[in-house]
Amino acid sequence: MSLNSPTNCLEKVQKHRSSTDGTDPVFQDVHVMIFIGFGFLMTFLKKYGFGSVGINFLIAALGLQWGILLQGFWHMESNNVHNTIESMINADFSTAAVLISFGAILGKTSPVQMLILTMFEITIFVCNEHLVVNVLKATDTGASMTIHAFGAYFGLAVARILYRPGLKNGHPKEGSVYHSDLFAMIGTLFLWLFWPSFNSAIAKSAEEQQRAIMNTYFSLAACTVTTFALSILVEHRGKLDMVHIQNATLAGGVAVGSCADLNILPVGALLIGSIAGIISVVGYKYLSPLLASKLKIQDTCGVHNLHGLPGLLGGIASIIAAALQVNSNVSVGMQAAALGCSVAIALVGGAFTGLIVSLPFLGQPPDENCYDDSVYWEIPIEGGAPLGNNTDYEDDPSKLTVEA
Repeated sequence: MSLNSPTNCLEKVQKHRSSTDGTDPVFQDVHVMIFIGFGFLMTFLKKYGFGSVGINFLIAALGLQWGILLQGFWHMESNNVHNTIESMINADFSTAAVLISFGAILGKTSPVQMLILTMFEITIFVCNEHLVVNVLKATDTGASMTIHAFGAYFGLAVARILYRPGLKNGHPKEGSVYHSDLFAMIGTLFLWLFWPSFNSAIAKSAEEQQRAIMNTYFSLAACTVTTFALSILVEHRGKLDMVHIQNATLAGGVAVGSCADLNILPVGALLIGSIAGIISVVGYKYLSPLLASKLKIQDTCGVHNLHGLPGLLGGIASIIAAALQVNSNVSVGMQAAALGCSVAIALVGGAFTGLIVSLPFLGQPPDENCYDDSVYWEIPIEGGAPLGNNTDYEDDPSKLTVEA
């Protein structure tokens, strides 16, 4: 029996570190985005903070388990599912699509409905991802098409099926207050900071990973500046709208995803980010009201403007990049097919899932209980009354009483 020398042991340790150090931090970054970023981004509703973070936590924990199992099915070796850091990242990706859809119906569904939606959507997501990546051989490293566009249009289809006529004129609790918007900004900043890791997590080589990080970095920066500028232009009295700042500043990360690892140069990333900021702000300002009034799609978080439209832009950008031959391995036809399939499958799958979760015995809350934590959560008591049942003193400060 021979013993390994200290030199050989050191080489093995260094080899192990080199094989894991590149994925472990990236996995943790993506994990933070899923549980903190998405969760806190949805806390803007003044009476639905527990539901936003808590239900996000629940469906993410379920989704990553189901995602690992289903994705392992497609990559099974010798009838075994092999779990790696990469498979855990891909499971988080599948969960991200569900969380995007959750934003479209936030505050209008029961936890049971969301658990069922999670199981159905991840199943459909994994099939679509297999089609795009393994059959069409399209490039979508940052998942503009397979996660963002898919999750957004899946959620919009569900929202259309679950349309509530009683909410067409709004709801007293469908709004934000100062502190809820501040909490939502925490989610925005976590997502903004870690988005380069998200877009580079599954890059095939170190060079492509570095390129994806830089392209996302520039796209996000350009998108943020554009969002601030345009928000002032479209709002009354030249003031900033916090809805735009919380959401549209992230659209650059979404839009650059499909071509993040391609050699689009910094100017290309800056251009994509700027366009993403413009379409996202315009979407929040003008398109969301039209979706609600004309198409009967009540999009609570505006996922169409943050994920849907920028996801389409990302797919179109990858088609243009393929046409310009920035990468000889990318096909124009396959990129276009991937975008079309992702949107079509999302719409059909979302409509089908919406019909399933609309079954009356699944506990969908009535209109008057929407956007209210007190329906499903024990609410801490302040001033002798549960917070969830308090009068909306945020809308009328004169109703707030302070005990001596």
